[in-house]
Amino acid sequence: MWRAIASNALTLFIVVLVAVAGLLAWGRQEFTGPGPLAEAVCIRIERGDSLSAVSQRLETQGAVSDARIFRIGAEYSDKAGGLKFGSYLVPAGASMAQVLEILTAGGQSTCGREVNFRIGVVAAEIILREFDAAESRYVEVAKFVPGEGETPPTYAEAAEAEDLRWRVTLAEGVTSWQVVDSLRKADFLKGEINEVPPEGTLAPDSYEVERGDDRGALLAQMQERQSLIIADLWEARAADVPYATPQEALIMASIVEKETGVPEERPQVASVFVNRLAKGMRLQTDPTVIYGVTEGRGILGRGLRQSELRRRTDYNTYVIAGLPPTPIANPGRLSIEAALNPAKTDYLYFVADGSGGHAFAATLEEHNRNVAAWRKIEAERGRPPPVGIQGD
Repeated sequence: MWRAIASNALTLFIVVLVAVAGLLAWGRQEFTGPGPLAEAVCIRIERGDSLSAVSQRLETQGAVSDARIFRIGAEYSDKAGGLKFGSYLVPAGASMAQVLEILTAGGQSTCGREVNFRIGVVAAEIILREFDAAESRYVEVAKFVPGEGETPPTYAEAAEAEDLRWRVTLAEGVTSWQVVDSLRKADFLKGEINEVPPEGTLAPDSYEVERGDDRGALLAQMQERQSLIIADLWEARAADVPYATPQEALIMASIVEKETGVPEERPQVASVFVNRLAKGMRLQTDPTVIYGVTEGRGILGRGLRQSELRRRTDYNTYVIAGLPPTPIANPGRLSIEAALNPAKTDYLYFVADGSGGHAFAATLEEHNRNVAAWRKIEAERGRPPPVGIQGD
């Protein structure tokens, strides 16, 4: 009898062990296998959220199949207390293990709302965007110029959110004065700016910031990034570029930046100016003349006058020989690369071709034909003829 009882107990024990092993294997598969999400969702973690509350929210939003398994997996992985405040994008098909990693990795939120304070050549603007998980992209909610008119209520309300992402973006070709003037209008930053950084020393790029960050510290970060870029590219410069120092290359890069908005043209534009320097020709570029008029304080807002083209300033390259004394804007990496590795051409002239790009020429005769073609295009568009044309 006791043998039968022992045998039955052993059998039951084995059955229980098999069942437990099967349950564990199923739980492990549920935790590490593909999740139920058919499309990405944005999961928000509030400050002080418990693992239990987050697990239930994940199940409700369809990010996990079973809140209990997610909690057990988090405990087993020793990550139960590692949930990070913010909004996070959980991709379609993410396993529970991947969801747990996303919610405990930390760093910037990857979805929700973000503010991009964009400093452009014409003006600065604030853009509020919200992540559309179904489309896997940000959509614009509000856009306005700070200091002009009323602040949109949508932005004013969103700006109070703790997990709002903040970004400051510098467009290529902005001047240092424009950057400083704009940052002073950024009400989410603090701190005084005592002086305008030297022209050309700020790297056009996108910078992650937090509400209350110091303006001066942000400017220092921009300067450090530009210093690293120019140092890196200077080492890889072509052997025959006519610059004695990285500063001269930065001056040329700023001219290239202001002369064309077509990335593919930058090496050709740089080649024109390098070829002119080699032949002792004046650069004759309008953006330097404009900088001499405005000193980089905003845009000119009109065409150049003949008197301005004739007036001698340190930046009037129709009058002075060689490069101007400083950069005329903050050039981006591509323009610096073009200045340090210009295309090998015999071009000495270029003029707009009416399509957004330029027509290049090696001879004055060819250039004059290109100029005539452009003047015809401008006349057909009902625009007045330009005053200054590079090289004519």
